[in-house]
Amino acid sequence: MSSPVQIPFQSVIRIDRLLDRPVYLQIAHQMINAIQRGVLLPGIQLPGTRSLADDLEVHRKTIIAAYDELDAQGWTEIRPNKGTFVRNKGPQENTALQPYDEKFLTSYPAETGYRFKQSILLDVLPVTASAGLEFNDGLPDIRLLPLERLSKVYGGILKSKTNYKHFGYSHVEGNEYFRETLAQYLNNTRGLHINKNNILTTRGIHMSIYMASSMLIEPGDLVIVGDLSYYLANMCFQQSGGKIIAVPVDADGISVDAIRELCKTKKIRMLYLTPHHHYPTTVTLSAERRVELLQLAQMHGFIILEDDYDYDFHYNGNSVLPLASADTNGMVVYIGSFCKSLAPGFRSGYLIAPENLIREMAKFRRLVDRQGDMLMEQALAELLEEKEIQRHLKKAVKIYQERRDVFTELLKNELGEELSFASPPGGLSVWTKWNPQLNLMRISKNCLKRNLHLPQELLYQTDNFTAMRLGFGNLSTQELEEAVHILSLAVKES
Repeated sequence: MSSPVQIPFQSVIRIDRLLDRPVYLQIAHQMINAIQRGVLLPGIQLPGTRSLADDLEVHRKTIIAAYDELDAQGWTEIRPNKGTFVRNKGPQENTALQPYDEKFLTSYPAETGYRFKQSILLDVLPVTASAGLEFNDGLPDIRLLPLERLSKVYGGILKSKTNYKHFGYSHVEGNEYFRETLAQYLNNTRGLHINKNNILTTRGIHMSIYMASSMLIEPGDLVIVGDLSYYLANMCFQQSGGKIIAVPVDADGISVDAIRELCKTKKIRMLYLTPHHHYPTTVTLSAERRVELLQLAQMHGFIILEDDYDYDFHYNGNSVLPLASADTNGMVVYIGSFCKSLAPGFRSGYLIAPENLIREMAKFRRLVDRQGDMLMEQALAELLEEKEIQRHLKKAVKIYQERRDVFTELLKNELGEELSFASPPGGLSVWTKWNPQLNLMRISKNCLKRNLHLPQELLYQTDNFTAMRLGFGNLSTQELEEAVHILSLAVKES
């Protein structure tokens, strides 16, 4: 006959009376954990309820309830006139008693016990400690959001019984009402000629790029990007097995001549563009080059992935219509989102393409994300229908234009001897070229000392150029004055 196990249960079981979980469940769960981790071996006899109650300083009924829970879950068996024993669940590979210090019982593995493929390609830059002020790569100011109106619309959707359907599964392509309204909005603002069947909603630009890459790029396919280009897009293309070819970008956008020459000797699968405005340099692709690229795409059969991430923000006249508006041969996949138009937290994007591709992408989307946020898409649809988003953007563009003007004037006055730039016609950032003698990482560290975060991903320094992409949209004019002043001091200290 087994004797009750001689284990100091005070070291195995820690009771926290501040937890919402009942004490008897805390005891039961921790004993199950000890069984699973080999501290309490199969066949071993547990202490009597009175003895364990005294050790843990709880009522005997609490231990009885814990033992009942263990028995109900099948971890123990109660033998009449003998006691409670850990159930023997079959052959045991390791019957040696494991150490039972608290760290062993409460730890989670630091590493896997198996090998897996790791990617240096997908490594992200380290996040620096937060600061009171921050330059980013062109994000909007969430303080400008019409939160009151948004919350009222969203709350109304939650309360309305007619919207219960949005709590269940629906169209994998996205909320039908949202796609209908979005199609009208994009046709009116971007000159597109689409309907709801040309739209697949996504969680933002990155998801759209990832899906397009996964569906359209095979290992070894050649993908043309600008030099420089959006690093996360490049990562998606390479993750899908694509081989990137970078071509020059000048004041009129990506070089069509360079692309034309490549097409003479190579089979190009995709051209990735941020034509309005090019990331990171903010230049706008000229109308002439847009026409030429569409002709080249048709002639050579390559896909144009048009990332129109900040179309809504243009200050000098009207926005240039996207390539997708003039595409008559189904060569353009157009992507956009409300993440920049409203706020990054609105993970609502869209991918526009001919219906046959949308149907196929919907199959793929089902594997990774059954559907979008139907409730949020319903709210966005109502805000579009009521012209609330349009009014917000109209007000926001005026504010951002003022901030651009203030920011560029500050840069000119305080740092004009160290940098050069062209005032961007749109977007929420300025591409600045710096004195190559400066060390941008050192400047970033100096900024952080003065409570200004200058992220590493905004810094571009090689043997050929020294530049920064500085976002101004998230900062008020007063904050811009303070941030530029700190940046000026950081440059002098470097």
